[in-house]
Amino acid sequence: MLSEKYDKMMNDPTFREIMNYIDDVVMIVDRKGIVVYVNDRYEDIFARTRDQIVGKDLSQLEGADTTALQALATGKSIFHNVQFLKTLGIDSVGVCHPLFDEGEIVGSISIFNMASKYAQILGKLERTKEMNKFLQDQLNDPITRESSKEFITVNKKMKQVLGLAVKVAKSGATTLIRGESGTGKEVMAKVIHENSPKKNGPFIKVNCAAIPDNLLESELFGYADGAFTGARKGGKPGKFELANGGTLFLDEIGDMDINMQVKLLRVLQEKEVERVGGSEIIPLDIHLIAATNQDLEQLIREGNFRQDLYYRLNVIQINILPLRKRKEDIPVLAHSIVRRLVGTEVTISPRVINVLNAYDWPGNVRELQNVMEYASIMRTENLIDVFCLPMKFQQDFSDIVEEDNDHASYNIKDMTALMEKQLIQGALSKFNNKSRAIKELGISRSSFYTKIKQYNIEIDDMEE
Repeated sequence: MLSEKYDKMMNDPTFREIMNYIDDVVMIVDRKGIVVYVNDRYEDIFARTRDQIVGKDLSQLEGADTTALQALATGKSIFHNVQFLKTLGIDSVGVCHPLFDEGEIVGSISIFNMASKYAQILGKLERTKEMNKFLQDQLNDPITRESSKEFITVNKKMKQVLGLAVKVAKSGATTLIRGESGTGKEVMAKVIHENSPKKNGPFIKVNCAAIPDNLLESELFGYADGAFTGARKGGKPGKFELANGGTLFLDEIGDMDINMQVKLLRVLQEKEVERVGGSEIIPLDIHLIAATNQDLEQLIREGNFRQDLYYRLNVIQINILPLRKRKEDIPVLAHSIVRRLVGTEVTISPRVINVLNAYDWPGNVRELQNVMEYASIMRTENLIDVFCLPMKFQQDFSDIVEEDNDHASYNIKDMTALMEKQLIQGALSKFNNKSRAIKELGISRSSFYTKIKQYNIEIDDMEE
């Protein structure tokens, strides 16, 4: 019992109808901490009926320190960032208010929802902010607007590089793209091609590091009929011929054999090619783009790269920054990658972005793509949270929380989740038996397996 006033209100059909329309959970307890009312949303989220909770002592269900009972004891409204409902394995966010009747505390009302719901909302807001910033940058910058379809960046220096790439594209000058592995050199080459007068021609890529030295010549220049044993009848055009009227992209040019460099230099100087074993001269009209992640100047000093070829290729140089030096691109890139992989709108938790920003990305954008592909597979419905990331990043997240609690989003939830994971791992390690661990942890079997999946804990070889 609350009081005559509140009892009459709770029995009013209009009140109940309104409460059942609310998307949040509503729970009311009386002055003794006995649950006297829950709405339909409670049953939806917690998967238990009113009969299983109404009339029960809340302290027996959720513990004496639950905020609903704290509001009852203190007479003050309590907002909890995150409360972990122990017996149900659910995180919630909400507020508890004491109920007064003529100055006397007669109960309390709790209004809350699952934390993941608010994480989704916050994640969408963060994504909207990042995308708005990105789109506004493009609207305000006519030079990079055309090229932004492929190479996504909000970094000031990289936008200047994009502007240079567009100018280079229109000139048709030979271009050397430099950057670490995985930074997007091929994507930049495509940006140049798409903005060049030869954009309607072919874009032909050759990875110089992936083709054996003895095959690279015929791959680039083609071969004539009967040029060697096993040669295809009628011969075969090389990549230079195929790229005529378009763009030839020579990736990993620093790995090309020194003897092959001589032949390449001759073709670039003469602007014509001869097939291997042939005598016909084929004129070339191509836009040449080369790329490397190597220190060509050092290779020249070591005698492994020709200086004259270096000058021939290095007419215009495009330098792509590694991801660790343009971390403002990470949120926009992460959302773009996930949207391309999943095909639908997926929310990325802000604390996921915190973890991604704290990492140095030695594999650059290619590594980010791999991480976000993993996270997309492990996502819960349409939410990517920290525990959807590979284990290495989950450990990085734990380190961030330990070093600086203020730096992490939803700090209470982070610490609770971390402690919970450590308790589960500790129990499994100590007892090496699933059933014994479940008993010692004091949770249901279904909740145990839910958390095993959530935290990516390996238990395949463990006794049942």
